[in-house]
Amino acid sequence: MKKHFPLVVKITLFSVYLIFLAGSVVRMTGSGMGCPDWPKCFGYLIPPTSEEEITWQPNFEYNKGVIIVKDDMLFVAEHKVKTTTDFNPKNWKKYTKHTYAKFNKYHTWTEYINRLTSALAGIPFLLLVIFSTKFWKEKKGITLLSFGAFLLMLFEAWLGKTVVDTNLKPTVITIHMVVGLVIIALLLWLLFMVTERKKTYQYNALFNKLLIAVVTNKQFSGEYTLLP
Repeated sequence: MKKHFPLVVKITLFSVYLIFLAGSVVRMTGSGMGCPDWPKCFGYLIPPTSEEEITWQPNFEYNKGVIIVKDDMLFVAEHKVKTTTDFNPKNWKKYTKHTYAKFNKYHTWTEYINRLTSALAGIPFLLLVIFSTKFWKEKKGITLLSFGAFLLMLFEAWLGKTVVDTNLKPTVITIHMVVGLVIIALLLWLLFMVTERKKTYQYNALFNKLLIAVVTNKQFSGEYTLLP
């Protein structure tokens, strides 16, 4: 296990980078509310592909927990419902966590892929924790860092739910991102601890002079560009 631990750390780190990539796509496309509930999507394990599936219809059967849109509001089926020609409010309860009641299949599936990526990342995190226990006697720091990253990942999952429940509240989104960066920092620190460094890097005078020359040249270039 110890021999393969650095690989597990790298895979875990890569999975977090994938989550950041998927999250970035969600933000760029405005798909954060593609699924109004969490962890399911409109009450489905596999999200709907058409608006008809989440819009109230007469003579249609809905399973318990399914979320529908009616009159620009979200309703949750309290039990298995077979509708008639009229909407019966006794079979439904209003979804009160937020009032966002729109459906866009592209946003829904973008957000679903983001959640699926996060869920699959749980596998390498579990392996990380299991493998790290082998270091407890000789290097407790490795085990503690691994458990710390795992616990923060669980906290991130809860934050993801909170982001949806608060209809993308900016402060919650910011905390969500910062915690993700902390997880990456812990994993990079962990990778540094378990990676064998066969070569030490020394001060390079030539590189230092070239760096100074480049920076100085940039500064002068900036001054010239400001002249009329």
